[in-house]
Amino acid sequence: MESRAWCRSDCTRTRWSRSVNAPPNPDETAPGERQGFWKRFSKTLESGRQSYVADLKEVFGRPALDAAFWDDLEATLIAADAGVPTSERVVADLRRQAAGAHLRSPADALRYLKADLAREMQGRPRALNLEGAPAVVLVLGVNGSGKTTTIGKLAYLLRREGSRPLLAAGDTFRAAAIDQLRLWGERAGVEVVAHQSGSDPGAVAFDAVQAARARGASPVIIDTAGRLHTRSDLMEELRKVRRVLERLDPKSPQEVLAVLDAHVGQNSAQQVKVFQEAIGLTGLALTKMDGSARAGVVLSIEAELSVPVKLVGIGEGLDDLNRFDPGQYLDALLRMEEAG
Repeated sequence: MESRAWCRSDCTRTRWSRSVNAPPNPDETAPGERQGFWKRFSKTLESGRQSYVADLKEVFGRPALDAAFWDDLEATLIAADAGVPTSERVVADLRRQAAGAHLRSPADALRYLKADLAREMQGRPRALNLEGAPAVVLVLGVNGSGKTTTIGKLAYLLRREGSRPLLAAGDTFRAAAIDQLRLWGERAGVEVVAHQSGSDPGAVAFDAVQAARARGASPVIIDTAGRLHTRSDLMEELRKVRRVLERLDPKSPQEVLAVLDAHVGQNSAQQVKVFQEAIGLTGLALTKMDGSARAGVVLSIEAELSVPVKLVGIGEGLDDLNRFDPGQYLDALLRMEEAG
């Protein structure tokens, strides 16, 4: 008989009829096979980015690098939510290059801009640290950010890559949150460790890690209660969960990811600051990038906070989450030839 020594009396382990090692169903994998994620990402931006894309196309299509060009370029970058400091820095750098005769036209400026941003973004760590037995990914975010959905998609992504993830329902304040994570576990084909509603989130995290050790699963992806970053009591709860994990393994959690809604734009920065101060972050997952007029938010958040975006989500499908690729992102953000 299967041992359950790791599980407390109020713990329930959801196990789905489909083996966690089985390949995804054909109808789940077909969308990703038919069309690459980043191609879909680029297309989803079209509906929401028309205004600033049209402005960028007009600005970079001008014949000369005059004063109006620089003013309008800065205004357009700010409109894309790249942020005032980032936009000012980018334009100032471009102007210096133009003064040194390295740039002779707006087309040259566009090529330099993409190359400059790519160099800056490529220098940040993007890979998920999944070294551990098990590795632990602690996921947090405010209500409505798409946190639980992101967890389900991440489990599916990692499973397709050959890992055996296990989910932990650490949002114990709402029974609906536990049910939602179970549903995503079923869709992704992974197991879920859950306690009763109202249980201690630290106990859920403890039992999930013990379960993963017993089953050879990794990583453990832990959901947490959606919280306002202004609630000090809820932030203390996050710190408690982290302490529980560190007692099990001093290197745990290997990843602490904050899930941010791209539509919130610049307001996300304050959320990240508080989470970073309270518990420490290793990366960000940006959701709802599809149709967002704030696609430039990646530039501003990374420049201001030095926390790398590691995951990006574009829709509700299982395969609508992927690892962040700076080159592909910049191609979509600054693509001129297909705009209009």
